[in-house]
Amino acid sequence: MCALSRGPLPKRALAAAIPLAEKRGKVHIVRQGPENLYDFEIVSVVPIAFVRVKRAERILATLQEIAQDFHDAIVRLRLVASSAAISRELWLRSKHGTWRFFRVMSDGIIELGQDGEPLRGAGA
Repeated sequence: MCALSRGPLPKRALAAAIPLAEKRGKVHIVRQGPENLYDFEIVSVVPIAFVRVKRAERILATLQEIAQDFHDAIVRLRLVASSAAISRELWLRSKHGTWRFFRVMSDGIIELGQDGEPLRGAGA
């Protein structure tokens, strides 16, 4: 099982995510609140990414474990409209600074590289 943060916003993870996001486009940070579906948007040519950042205790979990352990965040991201021009993403960071990136699809998640492109053979 992947332990996940259910407490306060992962401020260090979010702060560390912004420079990564800026490499992909213009970043619009959302004012934090319990009703938010995502933490920030990355606006580039296409797709626009809506990103939720979470801290993962065990970053090397399987896709199935991540889908199960971050179910609530994934469900919230699925409330964002889906199209070829929109990427709904879950970014996970370990306490040691290791990142993993996932695109939330209607029927599962796929792992992405830092550039937002699917990793070869990724999907659950």
